[in-house]
Amino acid sequence: MTGSGEFTFDGTAVPFDTGDHLLTALVRVGIHPTGGGTLCAEGHSPHCVAEVDGSAYVHTCQTLAREGMVVRAHPTGAPPVLPSIASPERPVAVRNIHHEVIVIGGGESGRAAAAAAGAPIVDAKDGSEAIGIYPGPMVAVRTDDGMVHAHVNRVVVATGALPLLPVCPGNDLAGLYTPMAAERLTAAGVDLGQTVRITGPPDRFEGDIRVRSVVVGGERIECDAVIVDIGTTPNEVLARMGAGLAIDTVGDAATAASPPPCPVEGTVCPCNETTMAELAEAWARGFTSMELLKRASLAGTGVCQGAVCSPYLQSFIADRTGSVEAPFTARPVARQATLSEIAAGRHHPAVPRTSLHAIHEAAGATMDRLGGWWRPWMYSDVGAEYDAVRNAVSLGDVGTLGKFIVSGPDAEAALQRLISTDVSTIRPGRSRYVLMLDERGYVLDDGMILREPEGDRFFVTVTSGGASVAEMWFRDWTAHLNVRWMNVTMALGAINVTGPRAPELLARVGFDETLPMLQHTESDIANVPCRVVRLSFTGEVSFELHHPFARSGELWHALLDAGADLGVVPHGLDALSRLRLEKGHIIVGQDSDYDSTPRRLHHDWMVNLDSGNFIGRHAVERTNRLALDKQLVGLESEGPAPFEGAVAWTPDGEYAGYVTSAAWSPTLDRSVMLAWIRLADGELPEEVWIEGESARRVALPFYDPAGTRARG
Repeated sequence: MTGSGEFTFDGTAVPFDTGDHLLTALVRVGIHPTGGGTLCAEGHSPHCVAEVDGSAYVHTCQTLAREGMVVRAHPTGAPPVLPSIASPERPVAVRNIHHEVIVIGGGESGRAAAAAAGAPIVDAKDGSEAIGIYPGPMVAVRTDDGMVHAHVNRVVVATGALPLLPVCPGNDLAGLYTPMAAERLTAAGVDLGQTVRITGPPDRFEGDIRVRSVVVGGERIECDAVIVDIGTTPNEVLARMGAGLAIDTVGDAATAASPPPCPVEGTVCPCNETTMAELAEAWARGFTSMELLKRASLAGTGVCQGAVCSPYLQSFIADRTGSVEAPFTARPVARQATLSEIAAGRHHPAVPRTSLHAIHEAAGATMDRLGGWWRPWMYSDVGAEYDAVRNAVSLGDVGTLGKFIVSGPDAEAALQRLISTDVSTIRPGRSRYVLMLDERGYVLDDGMILREPEGDRFFVTVTSGGASVAEMWFRDWTAHLNVRWMNVTMALGAINVTGPRAPELLARVGFDETLPMLQHTESDIANVPCRVVRLSFTGEVSFELHHPFARSGELWHALLDAGADLGVVPHGLDALSRLRLEKGHIIVGQDSDYDSTPRRLHHDWMVNLDSGNFIGRHAVERTNRLALDKQLVGLESEGPAPFEGAVAWTPDGEYAGYVTSAAWSPTLDRSVMLAWIRLADGELPEEVWIEGESARRVALPFYDPAGTRARG
């Protein structure tokens, strides 16, 4: 055959012939998409998946090769922990259709059912793939032209049977094929070499990267490829998704499953690399039902949705209990789908944007999804952004903060119920950093309370990801009081002007007042009405400018223009995370956990037990009487910053805790970290080891402990 083009796989050019699927072209040149494992060529095996043109977990056996495609192998095992720099996905079109009946599956039973009902067929071989059945019923179908939502009165599932894939030592080698895969590849002109067909469970496969021999019943057979024909199991995942709906299952999909013999060794779940030994370990720990075993071992939670491992999980349990347990619950989607495919037809943006989103993109910012918002991660040079804050002046978009106006005769009483500090001592024109606790005394969120000149009116901010929960929390706990909550998160933008030259910049645009730390006022800045709040998250002089959403761009550009000669540049979250870490400021949800009490967080100074019956007060009183078992502490090391989540060990090699935040500090010339560390005999260790480096415990904050920089 004459080649008609080429794509790249991990940077290597791969030629393809007209009509080739990606898998065919890859195997022809000796490449296995995932490195090894049985290929089925029917879209069920996880061994053929790859990243194709930026979309993850694409089945190469069902994707036609096209000129210029960029294909990458997925990493094996746990992927490295790196910042997730995402880009907005392209929108996917959706088409809604209505039928009396729809048939899923184009095999013999599917065609017969479709002919009898005069119904259309959905079949992946024809370019339409059912990825889920939802109440209605509604069948979500992926096509080359976008998504189709089929609204029907009845669904016929005729998805046939799946080939059983072998579980034994060596089942992760390349050169293993189901009969269908071998037939398709051979028909496409792929030379598989010397093949052997096995019809019973193998003892093991032998080889290095590729199979060189198979052992069946104690007999070793040398070969270049093995055709594994050891049985089938009903492909009834979609039928289980539609349980309770108007679903008919026909053909092989409707037959009763007969679990295969229980393997002794081998990888049972190739998606998560779960071995038979790990199943046995989970069983020994008491996870002795299908649903518990699945969760304890992760078998069945990967890309193939249990297509490979579910029959073997059943045989594993049956081998120990004598009865066959039903397969685990199946929920849409049956195949991996992009967020754009899932959101097709939904016109509300899944991730909100601040009023400055377009300006950030125009400035070349790399946008990321954090705290429930699209936010600038960095612009071009994180070092320059960091330096601008520490040495000159910088702008940050903090419009993502949750923002509330609280008013009414019981406004103070309402806040006193919700906040662990004495709200009555916050004077008009002043603000305070506060914690919100849940009933168990654990930190729910943090934020700022500003008392306005009226006295019974307050402005409250919470974390970027906490606004929705906070509003429900506020309203639920204060429904009996005469108080009004107005969520103005989407109505107001907010810009943080920070750095030692921030006052100079603001003076140029109309604000030359001396505003002490933690005070606030109303002022027109560059002719934009603003609520000006003096605070600091970066450790430098900072002013938050809260203003009408529609005028954010006007204010942003005015500040940049006025501060050009001062070295003003915007900063993103990458620089901000380093700056706040140097000050030891926590991020709720990153540095806190679900059992983080103020005392464990070293924030017990924010709790006033004499300030009334606030939520969580009794729990705090109780837990304060208990000995501390762990605490969030500051650590420093001379080596590079570890990844966030890295384990900390004692010098004796015992588990000590883990890192929640870490960064290299250019100002301090060392790595700084926040970490949860266990106490031993009531004492925190002075030193721990993280990624082979010694880290010493130090007092917080790391930078400017006296706070003179922030006060100006």
